Amino acid sequence: MNTPAQTEESALSPRELARQKTRADLDWHRIERAVADRCRGPLAHRLDLTIHHTEDGAWRSLAETGEVLELLRADERLPLDGASEIRAHLSRLRKGGALSAPELRDIMKALGCARSLRRFLATRKDRLPKLRGSCGFDPSLDNLLSELEMAIDENGQLLDNASSELKRLRNEIAVLRGRIIRRLEAMIIERESVLQDRFYTEREGRYVLPVRRDAHERLSGIVHGSSSSGASIFVEPQEIVNQGNRLKMAISELAREEARILAELSEITAESVASLAAAADAIDHADLRQASALLGLELGAQVPERRENATLRFKRGRHPVLALDGVDVVPCDIEIAAGEGIIISGPNAGGKTVSLKTAGLFAMMARAGIPLPAEEVALGFFPEVLSVVGDDQSIQSNLSTFSAHVTHLSRICKVAKPGSLILLDELASGTDPKEGAALAAALVQHLLGRDAAMLVTTHYEALKVLAADDARLRNASVGFDVEKMLPTFELIWGVPGQSGALVVAERYGLPEAVVSAAKAGLPEGARRYEAMAQSLLEKERALSVARDQAEERKVQLTKRSAKLDERAKKLEERQEQVLDKEASKLKRELQELRGELRKAKKALRTEGGVESIESARKRIEEAAAKAATLQAEAKAEVGALKEGELAIGQRVYVAHLKSEATIVDVMDGGKVRVAVGAIKVIVDSSKLGRADRRAASKTATSRGRSQGRSGGGRLNRARTPRTSDNTLDLRGMRADDAVGMLGSFLDRLFGADLANGYIVHGRGTGALRRAVREALDRDETYLHKYENAAKDEGGDAVTVLYFR
Repeated sequence: MNTPAQTEESALSPRELARQKTRADLDWHRIERAVADRCRGPLAHRLDLTIHHTEDGAWRSLAETGEVLELLRADERLPLDGASEIRAHLSRLRKGGALSAPELRDIMKALGCARSLRRFLATRKDRLPKLRGSCGFDPSLDNLLSELEMAIDENGQLLDNASSELKRLRNEIAVLRGRIIRRLEAMIIERESVLQDRFYTEREGRYVLPVRRDAHERLSGIVHGSSSSGASIFVEPQEIVNQGNRLKMAISELAREEARILAELSEITAESVASLAAAADAIDHADLRQASALLGLELGAQVPERRENATLRFKRGRHPVLALDGVDVVPCDIEIAAGEGIIISGPNAGGKTVSLKTAGLFAMMARAGIPLPAEEVALGFFPEVLSVVGDDQSIQSNLSTFSAHVTHLSRICKVAKPGSLILLDELASGTDPKEGAALAAALVQHLLGRDAAMLVTTHYEALKVLAADDARLRNASVGFDVEKMLPTFELIWGVPGQSGALVVAERYGLPEAVVSAAKAGLPEGARRYEAMAQSLLEKERALSVARDQAEERKVQLTKRSAKLDERAKKLEERQEQVLDKEASKLKRELQELRGELRKAKKALRTEGGVESIESARKRIEEAAAKAATLQAEAKAEVGALKEGELAIGQRVYVAHLKSEATIVDVMDGGKVRVAVGAIKVIVDSSKLGRADRRAASKTATSRGRSQGRSGGGRLNRARTPRTSDNTLDLRGMRADDAVGMLGSFLDRLFGADLANGYIVHGRGTGALRRAVREALDRDETYLHKYENAAKDEGGDAVTVLYFR
């Protein structure tokens, strides 16, 4: 009679049984759980990680994950927060059922998340083209969301505006309830003598008072029960019975109206159930791709390069499950293709099985769209990954260890197809060594003949010899440090491994005579094999030394190249510093020139007579000539920009603004939109020059100028109120940009003969205010003084200017 387990197994095909065995052998559930833990939506609670059985499906998933991985590296994430599970709700709608308000709220949350995802993908369609293509759904669902939002709030309650009748009934209930409560509160005072306590409560939806048992006949009304102790009788006073009846009827009408509205909303929602299912699938799909990318990011993994054939090659690959557990994994290199095999041998606990499982997990993770933790990795598509790892003795199935092992091998022989990756741990062990070795060799050759790729771990010498003789096979071994009696976990190619049993026995104290007798008892073939293996190991070590030397030379050359690059960079920085000094010199001369112009203007205002005017005219002409010279020098220094050199985000110099700006849009017709602090203007591209690349880092200096100037007394002018014409708002601007605009502002206000002006710089860190006041301290032409505004005008966030 079959057990339940046997009955369940018999219902599965050999291929499905083989796949189950592989997932169990490789701890696939750990990978699945790791991805689920990184999901942000409802998928986290029901993830069944898909292992694609088609090459296109696998590579599409990897490409989508790769797009999200780059997004994460740019510190961006898909907007997937807030989505609720709606699949059960959709199932009920398909059957014609109605949803409750909280369930419709779940639909709203899913729709909101889907809308955010669609918009996010649309704005990044160049960066996420493949993911966007896989997450399409009906955009008209936005209309459904808007309709639901008009009826249901974020807490899952119907809004008053869902219908006029609903609003009327709720208002009526509120009024009735208010009247009843006010009357009860009055009765608590009036009839205190018959009450057990000073409160009212509800029984069966009716408002009642707690009346003493010995006094309930003194309060006319309807009894609705008693307290658990029997000391209180809950009485609905007669004078509120009619109001209570009306309240009860209104509540019933309200329930019917709410049910009607919910049924109507459910019917509207049911019309879009197919589109809703597609939106839910899109959210799950995006969540899976992001969770896979997050896992890859944490493991330092990458999307593999694609190969057309069933091949796997990686360098410094790490076992992902061990890496998740925080184990300091020794990386390994593996290269294998269909029709090839690797025989891995060496001491127990040396890492043979870890290498085998790493290769298997890499092949399966790639088919699931998960990046692989290796420095370099390339692979093709393996249609099946099949394994026999571990001791599968089964008491229920009456199978010994070897019988269970052979059962799995038989199943693999049935289902293996060309290009399958087959992992066999301790192949054909657990029986007579000679028969086991012969069976192992026959199985390896049979499966290679089926064009499978194979990794086999073994202690059988016959398999190691076969790998040396058969061009389709290669030997590999795990290292063992005899001095420390510890495995190194490194995979050494081209060298069959030694079990090291006799060396270990001698090291751990077995009598020398026993070990010597054991060595003498080894067959001649075994001794020749040990000698051959030792010779190969020495050659491999020599090659390893040569490789290390070559790598060291490569590192040295790389460092030398880096030093040369650094020298070139320093030379470039020195050249820039020279240019910066020249630019600073020009700026100082321009500031001096501005002062000359201001003095000339002042002379025209304050001095009379022909001589004064002639003198001022000469000073202006001299200043204009000097300005032309400086402008030519500055233009030569800054250099005009060609239209093809302009790019969004580029820093430029705007001549007529006397300020640097950032390009925010390159427009047609040679026009460019630039941002000067918080201000955006459109300028001709021919007016732009190359920006000074220095980072402005000015140190705050003395602030005593304000106090020094405030002692001279005010001019006899009435202070003008603050208007848009006499106010300069610098909030949000960089200090350099703000100071650049300040000069033009002073020129304009002084020329308009205003008594005072206002500069709004805000408080913040105080850096902008200090920069403004340092610039004002340098003025020697216009200002009489400046001071903080009055408290009701902004206080120290505003500076008031008083002109001479």
